[in-house]
Amino acid sequence: MKRLLADLVLDAQAELGEGPIWDARTGELLWVDVMAGIVHRLDPATGTDRTLDAGQPVGAVVPRIAGGYALALRDGFAVAGDAGVRLVAPVDEDRRELRMNDGACDSAGRFWAGTMRLDEAPGAGALYRLDPDGGVQTMLTGVTISNGIGWSPDDTCVYYVDTPTGGLDAFDFDAASGTISNRRRIATIDPGDGFPDGLAVDAEGAIWVALWEGWAVRRYAPDGELLAAVDVAAARVTKAAFGGPRLDRLYITTAAPDAADPAQPHAGGVFGVDPGVRGLPPRAYAG
Repeated sequence: MKRLLADLVLDAQAELGEGPIWDARTGELLWVDVMAGIVHRLDPATGTDRTLDAGQPVGAVVPRIAGGYALALRDGFAVAGDAGVRLVAPVDEDRRELRMNDGACDSAGRFWAGTMRLDEAPGAGALYRLDPDGGVQTMLTGVTISNGIGWSPDDTCVYYVDTPTGGLDAFDFDAASGTISNRRRIATIDPGDGFPDGLAVDAEGAIWVALWEGWAVRRYAPDGELLAAVDVAAARVTKAAFGGPRLDRLYITTAAPDAADPAQPHAGGVFGVDPGVRGLPPRAYAG
């Protein structure tokens, strides 16, 4: 198995860094500090990291074709730009025990993101799909911590993580209708190795899964074979995303530990590695 080591890109000291995605329009890495409600825009070329206050916890950010960004907030889906942040599709906004978590867009520009309870109570969350017309569809229920989601290069399969299940799942995906079916387990991760969190899919069809409390990102083949691992100098690894002009740099977000730990002084930072493979072009919300 190939083993790589990530280097520190930004010593952000985030509480819960999450959701990196490359914005090809600006050459920036978008990412969020979830509970702080902050959207970050990192220019790796200069090290400049600009921020936007979303006003409430934010689980995911994606570029928006019409300009600005789309967000998965505590109260639902929103758009952000020069005019500020505007909620466009409430999701369980009266249930303050819930918040939205990780998300991504499919090939039709539909924005998928899920929810979880703040106390991580089992089965309280769901996976939702925001369509370009602003309608919201419930895609899965009984979710505990909705996390990584990504699509195969041929657009026939969607990969998904509900963290406490300990595994990486796949569904058949109908790109025309945006529907999913035939859920099955691709890989199961031993709890001693960490818990699956966010994910990214590369141009060869392999899936890069971040390991919360696992100090690593793992690369799995679609049949579940473990192909490679990236060691990260932080225990709580949250998500990886391909970026750079050639999409050949893997950026990795992390979260801080519950208490200061001299073994991981840069936890909460953004890390990077050259994995030897390119990623798929990131998708934007079409609404």
